[in-house]
Amino acid sequence: MWQRFTLYDVRVIGHYLGVLVLFSSLALLVPFITAIACQEWRPAAHYLLAIGVSLTVGAALRFLRIEPGRLDRQQALAVTGFAWIVLSFIATIPLYLSGHYVTYLDTLFDCVSGMTTTGASIIVDLDHLSNADNMWRFMMHLMGGFGLIVVALSFGLFGKRVDASLYMSEGRSEHVVPNVVQTTQFIAKIGMGIILVATVILTGLCLFIGMEPLRAFLQALWLSISGFITGGFAPMSQSVMYYHSFPIEVVLMLVMLVGSISFVLHAEVWKGRVAVFFRDLEIRTMVLWLAVVTCVFAASLSASADFSNLPAMLRRGLFMVISAFSTTGFQNITTNQLETSLTSGAFLVLAMLMAVGGSGGSTSGGIKFSRMGIIAKSMVSTIKEALAPDSARVVVAYNHVGRRVLTPDIVKEAMTVFILYVVTYAVGALVGIAHGFEAAPAIFESVSMASNGGIVSSLAAPGMAPTLEVFYIVQMWAGRLEFVTLIALLVEIVVSLNPRKWVVKR
Repeated sequence: MWQRFTLYDVRVIGHYLGVLVLFSSLALLVPFITAIACQEWRPAAHYLLAIGVSLTVGAALRFLRIEPGRLDRQQALAVTGFAWIVLSFIATIPLYLSGHYVTYLDTLFDCVSGMTTTGASIIVDLDHLSNADNMWRFMMHLMGGFGLIVVALSFGLFGKRVDASLYMSEGRSEHVVPNVVQTTQFIAKIGMGIILVATVILTGLCLFIGMEPLRAFLQALWLSISGFITGGFAPMSQSVMYYHSFPIEVVLMLVMLVGSISFVLHAEVWKGRVAVFFRDLEIRTMVLWLAVVTCVFAASLSASADFSNLPAMLRRGLFMVISAFSTTGFQNITTNQLETSLTSGAFLVLAMLMAVGGSGGSTSGGIKFSRMGIIAKSMVSTIKEALAPDSARVVVAYNHVGRRVLTPDIVKEAMTVFILYVVTYAVGALVGIAHGFEAAPAIFESVSMASNGGIVSSLAAPGMAPTLEVFYIVQMWAGRLEFVTLIALLVEIVVSLNPRKWVVKR
């Protein structure tokens, strides 16, 4: 039964939100220190202001309740849902003051895009953005990619009075180890380790193409974060094309592939259980899906003059396929080429890749291979039941970190999220069409926003229609939280506003 938020709920939710906002002050210190180190005094003042606002808001929320009890599921959903909203607004302070955005709504769009690891950006004159502001863009990727709650739990910010409800409220349900805090710490260690290795390699490659040491390190760090987190922000306006380096593109493809795989499977490989990795339903679904879609994409590209030769198809086509399915959003072709040089078939294939996304429990967005594999298995089960004798009992099993039996509840969860994604894609496309755009780019942009894909056409642009921009912002939030958290939060708010549904909790 839906229950109204009581004063107790509000105080507890506010307390935990305050902890997260105070933690964002520590994250803001990174670009502040970067500004000081690079002698960027004006951006330094902006981040000092943002830190002050964050400390003030966080402290005010923190003392709503000094000793909160253990969160129930309703409160956990509210903390997670509101956290993404509140922290996105705080993140806009220094970026809006940078003067690189046409409107404040454009700044909010970019901050939500950064936090949700969508990677779509409508910043103006990115090439001349300060190092501090660029650092903040990728810090947002880092926090949002691992998950605001996961990051907080890994640092032990919520103390010992937390359980799996907070962890699961961000769309995560799998544990590397039984303990939630240890699971989040493992996720953080694995992620930061991969980012560190990628940064070292990319720094060497950036030095090789002639960059200065500091610039080479920063560019390598930012690309590594964005690649593994499958975020999509790039430090330069031309994205990956700026570097004109095939080795850099190869490294980024490998980093994106690793980032699109579940942390649970990373743990299995870490423990030496490689066979478990290759038997997993997600991995097999991913290989089959990519094999089929890549062949279709290659066939579609062959009809384009710019991609008809094999080297161009392998370099540009393969990179875009990996960027799309991992929902990273890096591009090694221009937006104009995306809309004109690609055939309509190849254009829609990229949209399909973003729509499905990567593995569940990874940093990528979209429907996820785990759900697609389960839906496929449920179809097999239905066919078997139709062909089996009436007395037979059909059991369908699959491997996902151990052998599991397909149950109606598992199928229901997968189908529910699948339908929510498809409906959101369709509604977003209709909203784009209603604003006067063609159907194909409207569909593409809607899929990109809701799946947190980040590869965008010309619809998302500085100063776009506010109604379209707000809808895209909501799509990015909903897609990152996989709808359930956001819908549950909205229902709770509506019920709380209805006096007839009031329930007193003590």
